Amino acid sequence: MLPLQGLKIVELGHYIAAPFATRLLADLGAEVIKVEPPEGDPVRGWGSLHQGHPVWFSVHGRNKLSVTLDLKSAEGRDKVLKLAGRADSLIENYRPGYMERVGLGPATLHAANPNLIIARVSGYGQDGPYRDKPAFGAIGEAMGGLRHLTANPGQTALPPPRCGVSISDDLAGMYAAMAVVSACWGVKNGNHQGRIIDLDLVSSVFSLMEGMLPEYGLFGWVRQPQGAAIKTAAPTNTYLCADGKWLCIAGNSDLIFKRLMAVIGQPQMATDPRFVTNATRCDNVEALDAAIAAWTATKTAKEAEEALDGAEVPCSRLYDMKDCVEDPHFQARDLVMEVEDPLLGKVLHPAAPFKFDGVSSRDMVRWTGAAAGAHNDHVFGELLGMKP
Repeated sequence: MLPLQGLKIVELGHYIAAPFATRLLADLGAEVIKVEPPEGDPVRGWGSLHQGHPVWFSVHGRNKLSVTLDLKSAEGRDKVLKLAGRADSLIENYRPGYMERVGLGPATLHAANPNLIIARVSGYGQDGPYRDKPAFGAIGEAMGGLRHLTANPGQTALPPPRCGVSISDDLAGMYAAMAVVSACWGVKNGNHQGRIIDLDLVSSVFSLMEGMLPEYGLFGWVRQPQGAAIKTAAPTNTYLCADGKWLCIAGNSDLIFKRLMAVIGQPQMATDPRFVTNATRCDNVEALDAAIAAWTATKTAKEAEEALDGAEVPCSRLYDMKDCVEDPHFQARDLVMEVEDPLLGKVLHPAAPFKFDGVSSRDMVRWTGAAAGAHNDHVFGELLGMKP
């Protein structure tokens, strides 16, 4: 039995943030009914296609019941209210004001179900001067402070790169999933506050900025891009190897640092006053990184990794997806699963990132992302008792 079995969620989500939240909840066993417009979620048109079907949606929509409704119609609105009436939570990520305009604002939803937890995910939040501005994930990265940090120092002619996935949407989705479970627990225990959850992309990224806000408040410091390094710990960087591949090394605890210096043939550096503590290593990181880079330049990435593994120094080559799929640790942890998708055939899925005693990772993928409206008859007929 999965942990959230019995929890009922209605998703009025499109694109990424809310659907990512419900994917996590569905993986954990919640019944998720995804309400899509008649033409389907716009994200179905993103990414590569196989036999005319979106590959990403196999994962993005997995374990969800897909129904199609026109929210702007009276029939669509009434059906959403019926769904909300039997649900524990409704998660949406439309722009602020849209739900109210189509007659599905919190007051109307709570009239249908006073205990309903409503999670609202938006670009900037439900209030504030920017609430009505449009936003996608890249805007959350930019305004939340993350994109400022992804540049290489002094590389002002090139734009700071994004991380390659919609990280601010995913973060907001994770926070939404956690908040929904928390609020449902509160309702179960008689706490009826917190029935409306307001989450946004910018705040989700901003929450990750670690010590940067207190540093600014106390000292006026504005942390600048560090490239592959980080200002607060050393050595932790990515170093070029003899075969042109990169190796990430994190040797920033004092004990690990001593082992690292022994491996690279520089044991005297471990007792050098410039490097004996993390603080002094941070002050002299250029000389330290140069010594490590000189060593990795003489080894292939695999040779360097094996030498550091033998000394228990945290390190890893930079994996691409092929490396992930072929790695024995990924295989042993069942992180890559081959599943049967009725629309795509055999397809690889990432396992849910959480493991529970007595629950197989494969138990969490009950079915793949379905075609838009695939479950209309089941949901409206069997669950709501409506005529076909």
